Amino acid sequence: MKFSRKTLGIPYALFLLLFVVIPLIVLFYYAFTNGQGQFTLKNLIGFFTDPNTLGTLFYSLLIAICTTLVCLLIAYPVAYILATSKLKKKAVIIMLFVMPMWINFSLRITALKEILTLIEGNLAYHPFLNSVIGMTYDFLPFMILPIYNTIAKLDPFLIEAARDLGADERKAFLHVTLPLSVPGIVSGISMVFLPAMTNYVVLDMLYNSTYIMGSLIGSYFSAYNWHGGSMIALVLLGIICVFTLLMGGQNEEDARTGGAVL
Repeated sequence: MKFSRKTLGIPYALFLLLFVVIPLIVLFYYAFTNGQGQFTLKNLIGFFTDPNTLGTLFYSLLIAICTTLVCLLIAYPVAYILATSKLKKKAVIIMLFVMPMWINFSLRITALKEILTLIEGNLAYHPFLNSVIGMTYDFLPFMILPIYNTIAKLDPFLIEAARDLGADERKAFLHVTLPLSVPGIVSGISMVFLPAMTNYVVLDMLYNSTYIMGSLIGSYFSAYNWHGGSMIALVLLGIICVFTLLMGGQNEEDARTGGAVL
């Protein structure tokens, strides 16, 4: 048999078929069928009529939005200062932001829980605040690195040209640096918002009794309600796809620039 480059794609195609396509088919099957295997829209209607499900969805969105905003407010100044400074040990500082990602996730959240317990006494008093703190602590590097990479690759002569044309430092930042760093911001938002909406492990480890979409799906499957759980997962998948499409208005070059570090 003659070897070609297409042959190298066979393992990847098999992987997609076994772990992406087939699970999606199973998900669609359970979402739109009942216990007897008959087609039904009851699961879909139930999702949009159940106050518990809708409340969990809005709570998940609120946590994801707050976490993303906090990460952005912290990450952009940090990334901007690092990218524009003339520090000789800049790579070491970037490494310090990356190193926590090498530590086991459970250990990091456990350490954070001990710190919050020392400060608050009882974590049950501020469940929403603790959730945002935990999510921010976990996902902050995913916001810093794309923004840093984008700003670091900007042509310094653009800022110099803006100043030659009469722009002060503030105007040069608002009209040159900030617009050109949007791809990194978009990439960082995508990397933080989507997992923050579904990551219930942080909530569970911080003794948070509230549900988000990930924990709600898990509870349905734990109760062997595969049809209801599959529908919730499918709706969540649709929300993620819509969000990805809305945030994907940048061209491929900008997208590569924004997420190259990660």
